[in-house]
Amino acid sequence: MKNTIARLRHIALAFGAAALLGFAPAAFADEIVALKNALYGAGYDISNVNPGMDPATRSELTRFQKDNGLQANGILDEATKNALGLIRVDMAAATTSASPAKTQAGAPEKPEPVEEEAIEEEEDDGGWSFF
Repeated sequence: MKNTIARLRHIALAFGAAALLGFAPAAFADEIVALKNALYGAGYDISNVNPGMDPATRSELTRFQKDNGLQANGILDEATKNALGLIRVDMAAATTSASPAKTQAGAPEKPEPVEEEAIEEEEDDGGWSFF
């Protein structure tokens, strides 16, 4: 009986450790996807947005680092993240929830009037269309 309980404890411990270590690659994969999107947005040649760091992405990352005067090592370090404008989600949430700047002399803000565009009537042909 003692051996069975000890084995179950070891199995549970191994399973728990494996589960915890399983989250690390997922977080890293999200960071790689964000890196690829940021490089693409900056005009670099990124042709896929899968969660893996492939040689083409590493090459474009190195090129970005060279172009921006960073250490060109192909590793996503803090300086590179800052240059790409990548920030942690909790930091982004904190900046968006900050109180807005006060208006001049406490005057209430008035929304700008929005001009509505006229919608032209189209003939219904009975079919589906996205346009």
